[in-house]
Amino acid sequence: MPYFDQKYGNSSSIHKYGQQAEGALEESRQVVADYIGSKSKEIIFTSCGSESDNLALRGVAFAERSNRGASHILISAVEHHAVTNTAYQLQELHGFEVEIIPVDQFGMVDPDEVKQRIRSNTAIVSVIHANNEIGSVNPIDEIGKICHSQGIRFHTDAVQGAAHLPVNVDALNVDLMSIGAHKFYGPKGVGVLYVREGTPIVPYLTGGGQENNLRAGTHNIPYIVGLAKAFDLAQQGHQNRLSNYLPFRDRIINQIIDGIPSAKLTGHPSRRLPNHTSFVFKGVDGNTLLMMLDAAGYACSSGSACKTGDPEPSDVVLALGFPREWALGSLRVTIGQMTTIEEIEGFLETLPDLIHQVRELITL
Repeated sequence: MPYFDQKYGNSSSIHKYGQQAEGALEESRQVVADYIGSKSKEIIFTSCGSESDNLALRGVAFAERSNRGASHILISAVEHHAVTNTAYQLQELHGFEVEIIPVDQFGMVDPDEVKQRIRSNTAIVSVIHANNEIGSVNPIDEIGKICHSQGIRFHTDAVQGAAHLPVNVDALNVDLMSIGAHKFYGPKGVGVLYVREGTPIVPYLTGGGQENNLRAGTHNIPYIVGLAKAFDLAQQGHQNRLSNYLPFRDRIINQIIDGIPSAKLTGHPSRRLPNHTSFVFKGVDGNTLLMMLDAAGYACSSGSACKTGDPEPSDVVLALGFPREWALGSLRVTIGQMTTIEEIEGFLETLPDLIHQVRELITL
């Protein structure tokens, strides 16, 4: 709060007010670096996870094409649209070739599939850490080893996973990693891109020399301070939240699969985010179900939040092999740190009746 009105200096200014802001900026940078095991100069503050994804893909793709003629981009079939849409724009407007890594029935990438598809002209590989729609956690460390053995830069979108899973960059073998503050109760509109020292990358936003010359613009000090504090709290509370989330998560999964006809879990049954459940229901319109759940007091999603309101099924759910009549009925239910067992039980009592009502509406 003080950085909104009491300590209002610009961190690029040399006077004492600017120095106060710069001190807060660099302290925040060090907090993030300490938790992910990086150098502070490898932390680039952005406006969100999507911008971090954009900077990673565009920055490395253009740098690697300039340096060694690399024009091949390798991404998984279950990436967030911040990765897929960026990759396809690079293909459509700038002549890069995008190749999609298939996933198994749980939405996970087999490292051998990456190994088979890497080429000498691959500019960058990007595989999501933990999927926001289906919760599956990919073997990022194994994929990173393969990329590094071939001299290829590797990026992961860890926006969803950073709140709940260890994200040490050396353990994960990543060159670039995206984080968004709002996934761990930080401010909306601020993120991080980790860029390993020596990674070839060109700026996405040009202007001044902020953020190691990779992201020009006046720093949003209040949001950056908020991100660092929220990340600090999230990292300290990992184990406590894990012990709270897992029983709730498994209770929801077991009750829905056992109690609702034509319901299937999406994503891996155990190698998934501790607070995340997701399903498909045959013959259900997901958006209608969301509205009915909202009226009943439950805030859920169908696919990713960015897809809500779109009548088309999620690309991620389709990539799992579900036909359209199943994929349209996707539901994501996540648990927060303030969720109670009473809320879980109330939700589980309410959902079967609402699904029955939605199915009746469709058959009318």
